[in-house]
Amino acid sequence: MKGLIQRVTHASVTVDQKTVSEIDAGLLLLLGIEKSDDPAIAEMLCRKVIHYRIFADDQGRMNHSLLDTGGYLLVVPQFTLAADTRSGTRPGFSVAAPPMQAEALFREFLVVSEQYLGEGLVGRGQFGADMKVALVNDGPVTFLLEAGGGPGVK
Repeated sequence: MKGLIQRVTHASVTVDQKTVSEIDAGLLLLLGIEKSDDPAIAEMLCRKVIHYRIFADDQGRMNHSLLDTGGYLLVVPQFTLAADTRSGTRPGFSVAAPPMQAEALFREFLVVSEQYLGEGLVGRGQFGADMKVALVNDGPVTFLLEAGGGPGVK
């Protein structure tokens, strides 16, 4: 499972010209789900995202997590993040989870996120939809986090 997190001052998801979710300061998470992922991996990545220290302390150092700041989390399912790009000039999707598995794990991720952060602090994209994602990246600060599957990944 891969999560591309971006520290934002604002982010939103639009489907069919209607805003389905938006947040103020916090994290935008693009979530890529692979065949080898399961609920334990979803929880592991969720915990990592929520506790990852990328918000500034009083000295301007990245010492605070989303949980510390009380910020928002916007989770967007991102099928293409699970692409294999190691060779050629066209992405392969053989490691991406099939839609049913991916949607179940996306929903599981949302449940765990709300358990950590509380209801009202977690926004969501629409699984399987053609989404337009808008954001104001703060910094910019962007990190790729992984959990489960690959070699050397914990």
